[in-house]
Amino acid sequence: MDPVSLPRIEPYPLPAPSDRPAGRVGWRPDPARAALLVHDMQRYFLAPYAGAPVPEVTANIAALLTSCRDAGVPVFYTAQPGHQDPADRGLLTEFWGEGIGAVIDDDPRAADIVDDLAPLPSETVLTKWRYSAFQRSTFGEQLAEAGRDQLLVTGIYAHIGCQATAVEAFMRDVAPFLVADAVADFSRGHHDRACEYVAQRCGVVTATAEVLEAFAPSPAGVGR
Repeated sequence: MDPVSLPRIEPYPLPAPSDRPAGRVGWRPDPARAALLVHDMQRYFLAPYAGAPVPEVTANIAALLTSCRDAGVPVFYTAQPGHQDPADRGLLTEFWGEGIGAVIDDDPRAADIVDDLAPLPSETVLTKWRYSAFQRSTFGEQLAEAGRDQLLVTGIYAHIGCQATAVEAFMRDVAPFLVADAVADFSRGHHDRACEYVAQRCGVVTATAEVLEAFAPSPAGVGR
C-alpha cells in the first residue's frame, strides 16, 4: 500500500458541553500540579483544514497559554522536524509518507508552530518522533523535575498524538486532561471518539472555560 498523506479536512463544529462523554473520575486541574502541552500545532499539520474548528481551537489554546503563563504553569510544545532521517522516521513513513519532509523545500516554514501560539524562549519545544510526546524524549523526566503530575493536552490530531500522549501520561501516573475545545481532528466523528476514549479509559475531558476558571487568581482575601 502506498503511504497515505494527510486528508483534506472539512469544517466541523466543536463539541458543545452537552456533547461531552461521561467520565469515570472527578479530577480537577490544579495550577500547582499541572503542565500544558501544545501538541503539533505546526503549519504542515494545520494546512489540510478548510476552516473550522482551527480558528476557535487556536484562540482557545492562546487563552490557555496566557492563563498558564500568568499562573506559573509550565508550558511544553511538540514539533516534528522538517527533515527526518528514514531511520528516525521509521514506520511512520509507511503510514504517512515523508511527512513535513515532503514539502519543506517548497515551504521552509512548514515545520513552524503557528505564529499565534509561538513558544516563549523559556518554554520547552520537544522534538516529536512518534505519536506520543513521551517517546524518545525527556518529557516524563521534565514533568517529574517540575513536580507536575497533571497534563493539559491541546492541539492536533485528537485521535492520534493527543490520545496517545494522554494514554501514556496515564500509564506514567500523570493525570491527563484532554481539553475538548482546544483540540482538532480529521472529523467530528474522530474528535468525539478521542474524547470518549480518554474519558472512559485514562483521563478527564474538560473545556477551555473550565481550565481558565480553575487557574484564575482568587480574589484578595478569598481562599481557593
